[in-house]
Amino acid sequence: MFTSLQQKWGVSTRQFWVLFLVFALTGTTTAYFTRYLTAWLGMDAQTFWLWKVLLRIGMLVFGYQFLLLGYGALLGQWAFFWKYERKLLQKLGILQKDVKSEKSKVKTEPQTPNAKRQTLSIAIFASGAGSNAEKIIQYLKDHPVIRVALIVCNKPEAGVLHIAAAAGIPTLLIEKERFFRGDSYLSELAAHEIRFIVLAGFLWKIPDALIKAYPDRIINIHPALLPKYGGKGMYGMRVHESVIAAKEKESGITIHYVNEHFDEGKPIFQTTCIIEPDDTPEKLAQKIHQLEHTYFPETVVSVLKKTFPEMI
Repeated sequence: MFTSLQQKWGVSTRQFWVLFLVFALTGTTTAYFTRYLTAWLGMDAQTFWLWKVLLRIGMLVFGYQFLLLGYGALLGQWAFFWKYERKLLQKLGILQKDVKSEKSKVKTEPQTPNAKRQTLSIAIFASGAGSNAEKIIQYLKDHPVIRVALIVCNKPEAGVLHIAAAAGIPTLLIEKERFFRGDSYLSELAAHEIRFIVLAGFLWKIPDALIKAYPDRIINIHPALLPKYGGKGMYGMRVHESVIAAKEKESGITIHYVNEHFDEGKPIFQTTCIIEPDDTPEKLAQKIHQLEHTYFPETVVSVLKKTFPEMI
């Protein structure tokens, strides 16, 4: 039962037990507060039964839900629980559905009766705050064909999960054992009809099984001018510190295909920025982020057009 539930939720073993703990804590706390409120309101065996029932219903409908989000946030599972709470609030009519994006989708559909357009679903893999993922999501928000169908993450506390929740995009939290020595979550990717993968600050090496399943359909962005300052362990601030220490005159970004080796795939796009004498790794990081946010989303679309010319 636990295994089937874990697969249904699409979470790692660790996250599954954290979620289980959240449910247990929420149920226990709800029962405690219900007993406390019953005593505080002076309810006893002589109290009209309907008032007791209404109190319990109130605790389940409101108290339980708030506690679930509270414990979920404390244990780093806000994105998971908010996704389901939002659906519940929409069903109760408390929270309105986002019909704006639905209207925009209708407007962008081809108007000719026989014209049909397939949806091209892509997945974004990210490990951190998710600023690049957010820019791509925003860039593709109203695209008539391409959609971000899944956010894949290896860190339960990563900010990208909150971005996905806010955008209403499903998430998949992965664990090392299955990713590297199992099926690499190919079944989940297939379930979401993923045709292309974008790595946006994803810190794990991509396993061979995934590369074989998506040949020339996985791209990555690196915060330096490859082949310099690439390879295992070269990511984030480590790259900028190395560039500054080497007294380079310029740096930049490289968008490239992913192969079996770190940062050695065929380059797709590069652009540069000047390094001033007083630049620090932090200042350089800001310049690089600006380049990433400007060029990564449009390069993703450009690559997709070349890869799937019959669809876009």
